[in-house]
Amino acid sequence: MQQVSSRDRGLNYGDGFFTTVKISAGQLERWEGHLKRLAQCASALYFPELDLRALTEQCECAARDTNEGVLKVVITRGEGGRGYGLPEEPQITIVVSLTAYPAHYNRWREDGISLAKSDVRLGHQPILAGLKTLNRLEQVLIKQNAASKTTDDVLVMDLQGMVIESSAANILICKDKHWYTPDLSLCGIQGVYLSSLQQYNPITTTSLSLESVYAADAVYLCNSLMGLVPVHQIDTYHYCIDKAKALAGELMVTL
Repeated sequence: MQQVSSRDRGLNYGDGFFTTVKISAGQLERWEGHLKRLAQCASALYFPELDLRALTEQCECAARDTNEGVLKVVITRGEGGRGYGLPEEPQITIVVSLTAYPAHYNRWREDGISLAKSDVRLGHQPILAGLKTLNRLEQVLIKQNAASKTTDDVLVMDLQGMVIESSAANILICKDKHWYTPDLSLCGIQGVYLSSLQQYNPITTTSLSLESVYAADAVYLCNSLMGLVPVHQIDTYHYCIDKAKALAGELMVTL
């Protein structure tokens, strides 16, 4: 079992980042997108350049015998430094782990899900916006709040009341056959699945009010594990799942 020092900066300060990858038939889905995410995080947080080739070999080896599952890569700055100050020559820690694939995601994609508004709002920090860092206390509180709801997940807004994401997925809406996703320049996480969709489809990034989401023809959650999941209800607003699936069928989706 891989062990992490009690002095590791990831444990003490959340000084690191991570990504979660779906494994299908022993293959890492959208792996190039995940590598890009890790490299972007490393650059933004002043980490040394990652050995992406060695990391790829390690992860491919770990996933090889798994038919369906989840691979998680956690990268920290390791030990060292005085207080919050960075070590002069950081020795990064890389932890790769495997877990079972959440079975309910298959049901969600077929039946759709319900959402309620989260009572927890996201604060603004443009320097970290879009990055999947180890600082996830907001998401912990959002998940705890979501557990008090009767819905499958929650719709999370920022301090200004703009729609940002769900507890662990990006938001995508369709209105009059035009596609939109929230602006994540102040907070939120830019998911690998969403980035892939944006690469091959005309999806506009914009500020989305709660009212504009309510008025959408179709609403979806998406991330690397669940894929594209239609929403059938937000608060008292209902959406047609068949229409959502038909519209989603027009999107180009790649691995």
